[in-house]
Amino acid sequence: MKKIIITRHGQTNWNLIGRIQGQKDIELNEVGIEQAKKLALKLSKEKIDIIYTSDLKRSYQTAKIISDTIKTNIIIDKNLREIHFGNWQGLTLSDIKKDFNQEYIIWRTEPHKLNLPGAERLIEVQERMKKIINNILHTDYQNILIVSHGTAIKALILGILDIDLVKFNNIKIDNTSISIIEYHSTGPVIKLLNDTCHLKED
Repeated sequence: MKKIIITRHGQTNWNLIGRIQGQKDIELNEVGIEQAKKLALKLSKEKIDIIYTSDLKRSYQTAKIISDTIKTNIIIDKNLREIHFGNWQGLTLSDIKKDFNQEYIIWRTEPHKLNLPGAERLIEVQERMKKIINNILHTDYQNILIVSHGTAIKALILGILDIDLVKFNNIKIDNTSISIIEYHSTGPVIKLLNDTCHLKED
């Protein structure tokens, strides 16, 4: 049985102030680094064979902290990047509500229909995420850690479960949360979703 553990990167200053990152290359802040350290201690019990991470700094930094703790190799893949949000990248939610109100309403109510100029559509993110996961599942690794981003992870989980993207906003993925998918002969099973208990542990 293969097991894929999926985590979102640690907190950044842009997360803190609600600024849209997309594929902007933002580093972890001090809280994010501490979150990643707590996550690493939690994952040290999982016997992870390999770590796959997005190439964006906030994801790679999280993966590196985990790798240094559990002594597991990292593979960087840009296909694990966050959605490209086009001209929303770098804006705050208040900016978007003010300047792109109709598009924002679509994102909150029918996110699968949002089609911003220069941005990825949600289905495109899901397709690239599913493709890399399928490739990973054909490797010899059994216990695999994926370090990625909130929107990308949500789209992936819905895709794995064959749930329509209309349900995108019904899932929450917090910074350094743990979600676990086990692949049985009957198909994928979600064992854990958005677990952040490790952040409350001393």
